[in-house]
Amino acid sequence: MRALFLVTALFVLSGASQAETTNQADALETLKKVAAAAHQLNYSGTFIYQYGDRVETSRIAHLRNESGEHEKVEALDGAPREVVRNNGEVLCFRPDSDASIVVEKRRIEKSFPALLPRRIDAIGQNYKVRFAEQDRIAGHVCDVLVLEPKDQYRYRLKLWSDHATGLLLKASTLNEKNEVIGQFAFTQLTIGGPIDREALKPRISGRKVVISNSPAPATELHENDLDWAVKPLLPGFSQVTAMKRTMPGKEAPVDHLVFSDGLATVSVFIEPVEAGMKTMQGVARQGATNFYTRTLANHQITVLGEVPAVTVMQIGNAVVNTARAASP
Repeated sequence: MRALFLVTALFVLSGASQAETTNQADALETLKKVAAAAHQLNYSGTFIYQYGDRVETSRIAHLRNESGEHEKVEALDGAPREVVRNNGEVLCFRPDSDASIVVEKRRIEKSFPALLPRRIDAIGQNYKVRFAEQDRIAGHVCDVLVLEPKDQYRYRLKLWSDHATGLLLKASTLNEKNEVIGQFAFTQLTIGGPIDREALKPRISGRKVVISNSPAPATELHENDLDWAVKPLLPGFSQVTAMKRTMPGKEAPVDHLVFSDGLATVSVFIEPVEAGMKTMQGVARQGATNFYTRTLANHQITVLGEVPAVTVMQIGNAVVNTARAASP
């Protein structure tokens, strides 16, 4: 009887394991569909971004045609500002005065609903992905995905995607207490159909247009050019880029290292301590973003990212000056 019980238990455990593996595989396939949909579909609507006690409202129009991707995001709260993207060119329009507008050229950054990387291969290594019960957002039936981190260095994520097209309609970031600390969500949305090209043009106008260089140009750094490193690096993270930037108001250039686990991104800024500069030490949080600062070898180290505080602290404390270590 005991042997029969053990055999039965093994069959049950094996079946549960196979079901979990199948669920994970199916969920990852859905995740690929979600990652692609934000770039491949036409859509327009209004969404909110909520963090802490703040809520920001934006309007978006996205067009995919034979010439590529075209998008405009317009802030509906606070000072007027618009971000217009044509493939790899991103321009931010904001009024400088009644007489002029300032146009800032920017690098492409993740933005809702295109929050997922185009390649999601690494996500399954650091997160368990599973389906939750279907839901409705802005009148659309949604598949719901939960991304459970495999360790304490990442946040839990919950994603709602349109069942028919895969477009991401809502995304919540949750802390270790399962509290929502940051959230995007469409409140009104139209998927498919034509997008008026006029809806993609900036509406902010002025008699004078000023082209700004902010953020300042960056020079990519190769491994041999780097005087800094993070050793040891946290499990699942790898360095994706390193650059030297000339920041507004800073006399000396700043080194900028970027690390990612395929989903979460952490930036490390390293700047020389200038005369009269007030250095900082400690950790702070704004919404889902944690900040950590410390000084090392007469440099200010600043680490930030949408990751738990323990992550930015451990990365910040692992920064080493390789040039100093190599000197006799």
